[in-house]
Amino acid sequence: MKFPRFILILLFVTAMLGKSYAQSDTAFLVSNNTAKLQSKDSVKKVIPDSLIKKHDPKKATRRSAIIPGWGQAYNREYWKIPLVYGALAIPAGLFVYNNNWYKKTKYAYEAKYKSEVNNDTTGLAAIDPQLKGLSSSSLQSYRNTFRRDRDYSILFFLLAWGLNVVDATVFGHLKDFDVSNDLSMNVKPNFNPTTRTPGLTFTFSPKKPEHKLYEVR
Repeated sequence: MKFPRFILILLFVTAMLGKSYAQSDTAFLVSNNTAKLQSKDSVKKVIPDSLIKKHDPKKATRRSAIIPGWGQAYNREYWKIPLVYGALAIPAGLFVYNNNWYKKTKYAYEAKYKSEVNNDTTGLAAIDPQLKGLSSSSLQSYRNTFRRDRDYSILFFLLAWGLNVVDATVFGHLKDFDVSNDLSMNVKPNFNPTTRTPGLTFTFSPKKPEHKLYEVR
């Protein structure tokens, strides 16, 4: 059976067009997939740790040591600043109060002692009215008490300043860690073969800080 010549030519042309279309379609798919893979590898990149601005606990420590509350401000814990200055204001006020009365009782004691031993009454008029009726021994006791309380107030002031530095340092270190409620805890039964007693094992797994991904276009 013989086919007409134009039918053979039509079949040949159709086959060649189909082959060329398939090759072009395959090449397009391959190039498209390659471009997608390359784009996925290059779209997101992790910024190196050296380029990420991290929270420095040393800065919080130094700033709190220089100015109370400055380290808390660096940690963005502004609500602690009034507490810091309140803790420092109490011993500072006690220092002023005790130092003032220490000077008054000291002067009154010296003036009373001179009047009793040397009959020198020139300094009695300058004694505080609240202290004129006290004896020299009472004035000496009050003087020692106010001096002791004044010295203690200095120690309390330094202690409050030190706690301010410690607070800024500790929370400066915790700034890069996840301290939220989303922490994992596993409870597993346990058996001690030595004592033959059952028990429970608690395992806490806090999350580690994750570095963010930045898009690079």
